[in-house]
Parts: sequence; structure tokens; C-alpha cells
Amino acid sequence: MSQTGMQSGQSTASSNGSAMPARIAIDLGAESCRVSLLRWNDGYPSIDLIHRIPNGPVHANGSLRWPFDTILAGLEDGLRRAAQVVPEGIASIAVDGWAVDYVRLGKDKRPSANPFCYRDERNIASKEAADRVALPQWMYRHTGAQPLRINTIYQLLADRAAGIDPHAPWVCLPEYVLYRLGGRRVAEYTNATHTGLVDIETGDWSEGLLQLLDIPKDAIPPIVSAGTVIGKLTGPLTQLAAFGNTDLIVPACHDTASAIAGIPMPLVNAAYIASGTWSLVGTLISTPITTDEAMNAGFTNQGAAGGNFCFHTNVNGMWILKQCLESWRTAGRPWELQALIARAALCDHFPGIVPVDAPPLLLDGDMPARLNEQLRLQGYQEIPDTAGNEPLFARTIFESLASRYASVLGSLEKMLGHKLSRVHILGGGSLNQLLTRLTSERTGLPVETGNVESSTVGNFAVQLAASEAGGRPLQADVVRRWAQRLCEEQQCYGGQTLPAQTQSA
Repeated sequence: MSQTGMQSGQSTASSNGSAMPARIAIDLGAESCRVSLLRWNDGYPSIDLIHRIPNGPVHANGSLRWPFDTILAGLEDGLRRAAQVVPEGIASIAVDGWAVDYVRLGKDKRPSANPFCYRDERNIASKEAADRVALPQWMYRHTGAQPLRINTIYQLLADRAAGIDPHAPWVCLPEYVLYRLGGRRVAEYTNATHTGLVDIETGDWSEGLLQLLDIPKDAIPPIVSAGTVIGKLTGPLTQLAAFGNTDLIVPACHDTASAIAGIPMPLVNAAYIASGTWSLVGTLISTPITTDEAMNAGFTNQGAAGGNFCFHTNVNGMWILKQCLESWRTAGRPWELQALIARAALCDHFPGIVPVDAPPLLLDGDMPARLNEQLRLQGYQEIPDTAGNEPLFARTIFESLASRYASVLGSLEKMLGHKLSRVHILGGGSLNQLLTRLTSERTGLPVETGNVESSTVGNFAVQLAASEAGGRPLQADVVRRWAQRLCEEQQCYGGQTLPAQTQSA
């Protein structure tokens, strides 16, 4: 991450004249996990990426799991690297990451095994069984969460079907990292809402749903709000001077909620697309929408930092392209991503639009063949999977994603009852100028590109807002003010792309 500078609203020196302590944000990503450092220099903050750990699910003994032991070792390495460069000390650590996945804990309070990946097919049978007990429509109205087979609730049921002790304590991945570092075992609210187990009215675990599906409550951690300090760093890392008095803070632990917290302006009449492995397309709302129309359109209501709800739908994202790149690499035809995007922009045709959310495109392996299957089912000509046709595959993916974005935003406008005025694209997709242009053309809306590391910005913004709050409830406007300050000099937003008809007018 590039450095950022801006004038802080707070003093950047302590009473004894020393520099203001640094802070660390850990972001767990499905493709890489990152340790970033926020420091203050002469009244200006700088954010630097300290360490990046490659990530991806791996097949092991017939299941798909995350290499969590490798991730944890890499994170400790990153924390040690950060401590080496901050004589001013580190005030806090916060962790965000992808939702729904969790670890079961053994008697030693360590993971009993590497966690399953949400894409593991074991969830198919457990969801089918659950749907016969709790109707998806009722669950949606009760929890606000789209009843997707990846949700924690179906993974917990799959555990029981596999003979895993349902009473073994579990905790979601970002919160586990903080627990391992010395914090209490908790479930942060924005992350908990993705489990499919939270009552949308009370904001707490649903007693009725737990009883209905026979999920033991004694295994579940208590829910806390974003910005809660859950303890002090303990263990071997405290032998390092920088970690002598470090708080452990739950930010908005779901990475999309952190990314939205990193947007430096209100989302009034605006939508967001958090573009990464998944594309999450939606907006912020003050009251959840749990109508049949919302459910049928694939929308979900998830917690946001400081209140409100992230109302969005999951759209398959750069996963499709990543899987194609892996297939071509294995076949001896490797491509560098930006070069592939540039070549795709030169394609003057493509076979047609494919449904990017088709179930086969959510699975791993042989993605070019899966894309061709979808083209064939739509009545289009297949693309020969031979050298030189890779840009055509990429163009088809980008056109299909942009088309899906336009469809989702059209549905969103109908449910909101008003038109949208602009779209923010955050995450890795913000660097893809071709996808940005196609999105603007197909939606007819201006598209603003945000920070590729918006989750990290939002993570830091919550830490700073929590410190300012001093134990009081987190306020969304304070989080946004810190996001504005962190983004001001860094110039997080890469400009605006207008629809073609606006450009030519």
C-alpha cells in the first residue's frame, strides 16, 4: 500500500513529546492475507504494507480447507516485522477477513484442524436437510441473511453430520486471530450477521433458530459490536518493546463491512461494488429489507460499522478469472493479470454473456471448460481453449460481470424506490479499468474507483474511532471522518468513469 499523508484532527504526540503510537491492521483475504502499519510522521499518517501471505484453499483428504497454520505463522512474522520499525510502540491490533468460515477449538484452545473452506461441497446436503426443517423464506425474514449454502449455519450442520462434536467451541477466523493473540473469544456483530444465526430484530443469536436446528448455544461466542476492545496482547510477542501495551480491537470483522467503513463520503443515493474474489453489490440502508422480492433477488442484510445495514447481493467475482489463470498456468500458458486485461480491452467481439452466478462457476478447477459449458447452454459459440484465446475468455468474463452488476443495480433501485446516482468500486476490481468502463456503460452511471485496500483503511478508521469513543458506542459519522482523513492525502479515489453517452455529450 502506498503511503498517505494528511493533517490529523488529533495531536500526533503524547504528553511527553514522543510520537503517537502506531496501529496494525490485519486483513485476511481469500487470495492473500496482509499486515499493514499506520504511523504518524510530523502530523501526517502513513499506511504501509508490512507483509503479505499468499492464500488459497487447498484440497486435503477429500475436503477443501484453508491453510490456516501457514496463515497464522505468516501473520506472526508480519507482526514481528512491524515491531522492528516502530520505536513509538503499537497502540492496537485489529483483524478483518472473509465471513462464514470458522475454526473449532480443542481443549488447548487451538484449532482442532484447519478450517473448511465455504466452497466445500459438504454444505450441499446439510442445506437441503435444513430447508426441510426451517423454510428459507422464514429464515430470511427472521435473520435478514440470504440462505446461501456457504453460510456458517449449514457448515455447523455439516460438522454434526460428519461426527464432529457440535459442542466444541468455535469462532470465526478474524476473531480467532485476536483470540489467539490474547483477546476474549467473541463474535463481532458485522461478521456474526453472515452466519445466518442472528435475529435481525434483536441483533443477538436467535434462540428459536438454534433450538429448531439443534445447534448448541454453549459452543457459540457472545456477540460484541465493532470497535470493542477485547483485551491486551499477551504471549511471546509482548517481549518485543513495541507490544508492551497493545490493545486488541474488533473492527468491522467482515472485510466488506470494513471496506464500506473505508469509503470517505456518505453513500446517499449511491451503490457500492466491493470487487474481489466475490463482488458484493449493494448500498447502505437504515432499516433491513426482508421482503420476498429482496430474497428472490439474492439480497442480504448484514451489519455495518456504527449502525445501519449493508444491503447487497453476492455476485461471483474475480474468482472466475483467477481459476482461468490457474488453469492456463498449469497448461504452460501463464499470463500476467494487467497484460491480460490490456489485451482483453482490444477484443472487438466476444461470444456472449454468461450467467456468472451459475453453480458450476462457483466451484474450482477447469474454469475455461466451465465457461464454455455456460456459453453453450446460452446458445453461444464456445471459445477454443488454446494459446491466444485467453484475452477473449477474459473479455467474456468482464462483459458478463458488468451485465450482472447492471441487473443487480436495477433490482436495487426498484426495492429502494429511487434512482441511484453513482457507483463506488472498491477492492481489487478498482484497478481494472476495463471492468470499470464496462460497468459504467452497462449501468449508465458514473463509476468512482476507490482504494484497492479499502478494508485496511476501514479497519484503521474503526480503530481510531474506537479510541476516540473511549468505550462508548461507535458512531458511523466518526468512522467516516477518520476514513476521510486517512484517504485525503493518499488520494484513495482514482477518479470517475462516466457512461459513454455522457462522455460524448
